[in-house]
Amino acid sequence: MKNFIKKHFRKFIILGIIALITIIATNYYVKSQTNRLIYHSVNEVPGEKVGIIFGAGIRGNNPSKYLKDRLDAGIALYKQHKINIILLSGDNGSDEHDELTVMKHYCYEHGVDTTKIFLDYAGFDTYSTMYRAKHIFNIDKAILVSQAYHLNRAVYIGNQLGVQSVGLAADSGEYHNYRFVTFREYFTICKSVIDVARGRKPHFLGTNIDIDGISNYTKDDKR
Repeated sequence: MKNFIKKHFRKFIILGIIALITIIATNYYVKSQTNRLIYHSVNEVPGEKVGIIFGAGIRGNNPSKYLKDRLDAGIALYKQHKINIILLSGDNGSDEHDELTVMKHYCYEHGVDTTKIFLDYAGFDTYSTMYRAKHIFNIDKAILVSQAYHLNRAVYIGNQLGVQSVGLAADSGEYHNYRFVTFREYFTICKSVIDVARGRKPHFLGTNIDIDGISNYTKDDKR
């Protein structure tokens, strides 16, 4: 093993340098394309028909700090008439981790008309959310609501997939592991550029749900 490492050490170094340059270059490219499209105040962001709120973890029947701030920012957009429709996108892969139920109940309980709430049950990652927003929900323009660290990637993917996107940063206070998720984002941005380049398709697509049609939030979901 030691002989193998010694023999190929130079190759490992070269590959490491190439990987580092690729990560730096893709992050610079994505951020240079999207920084101007990210807003930090509800009052500043231009109005649009649809706002997309990304899932971000739950604690039992309550949203995590990340998710609560995203929901609050999206609800503020709705109440200030900056958006008319909210698309909630998250993971409801099990009864123990059902982000969508928590998200839709939170919006309903905070005054959002359920006929204006649409649910994406297969938004397992940002790319899937934006791909499905375009191809399942027929969305052409949207305000994306998330923390600032995530918005460059989300806005980039949206615009590349045909959803004209701007972002609203939902940062409020401190977050658990924020430094880690910010660091991880450098690698995830790089992956998003690759996903766009190769035209990755989500694992789940399904039947179209027109955002101009009837909401898929049923009366039975209210409580």
